[in-house]
Amino acid sequence: MSKRIKSILETNSEPGSRTDWARLDALTDEDIDTSDSLPLSEALLAKAKWLMPGESLPRPAKSATVKVELNLDPQILAWFQSQGQDYERRMLAALRLYAEAHQAAA
Repeated sequence: MSKRIKSILETNSEPGSRTDWARLDALTDEDIDTSDSLPLSEALLAKAKWLMPGESLPRPAKSATVKVELNLDPQILAWFQSQGQDYERRMLAALRLYAEAHQAAA
């Protein structure tokens, strides 16, 4: 198990958790039931966007943004902040990609 995954699991584990992490770590792709997952089709892949970490993110004009206050999971905020000083733009880019994907599906 990678150090990053182990750290996430340890951070998200509740005291007294009955989860068998060793068994989960030993699972192979074939062991995982994906029967309730959507199949990957050529149409779905054609709509996919590839965004590489560190890729230049678009900077919206100040007038094109709206200041909001929202509550975030501290671990999510910490992860975005760990990605660099432009973490707010990265969060905006993630939200934009999510919204675009779901607008196209609607």
